Amino acid sequence: MVFCCRTGWSRTFLRTLQDHGIVSSLAHSNATTEQVFRAYENGMRALTHFYSGMSGVRRIDAFRVGGAIEAGYLLDDLFVEVIADGCHLPKELLQLIYKVKGADRICLVTDSMRGAGMPDGHYVLGNKNTGLDTIVEDGVAKLPDRCSFAGSVATSDRLVRTFRNLTSAPLYEVVRMASLTPAKLLGISHQTGSIANGKKADLIIFDEHISVSFVMVNGRPLIA
Repeated sequence: MVFCCRTGWSRTFLRTLQDHGIVSSLAHSNATTEQVFRAYENGMRALTHFYSGMSGVRRIDAFRVGGAIEAGYLLDDLFVEVIADGCHLPKELLQLIYKVKGADRICLVTDSMRGAGMPDGHYVLGNKNTGLDTIVEDGVAKLPDRCSFAGSVATSDRLVRTFRNLTSAPLYEVVRMASLTPAKLLGISHQTGSIANGKKADLIIFDEHISVSFVMVNGRPLIA
């Protein structure tokens, strides 16, 4: 959705969300850089699925105009969500995002649908009875005609593994992108996202290959 913050209702809407502790994020948008700037000034704090269905530089009335992607790089405090499954974004873009935004503003997200963790085959995206048919192959979900991706089948461990391998970012920073940085965006970093006194005991243990062997949620072991 594009919020053109020249209008009073959109400014009021974004500010109302912020006043109620609701984090607003711009997704699948054709907004210009200027429009994203105005939305940011009025409380929008993140870009959902950076690059996916998102505007870049284009011509409007013969003049080049920046898009949402450029705004994501220019606004230092703006968080960007990244589907680092190795399919949605190539190595070069992951490297660029990391170089510009850094671990404190990148949130690794799966965007997974019900085919996540399942064998290749046919799955439904959305409502089980009325949703969109998809094909899972090559590590990603696709529309039946294979013209576009249809969500993701990645798991969080895959995101950490892939981002680390493709960018050479230190592991502790990649883990931060999957834990503390998203918690900061959501305003819950005082509860979770890192290991500290007084926080929830949400813990994961994995080996050098990011193969998970232990999971604890709120002090309760789920995998051991």
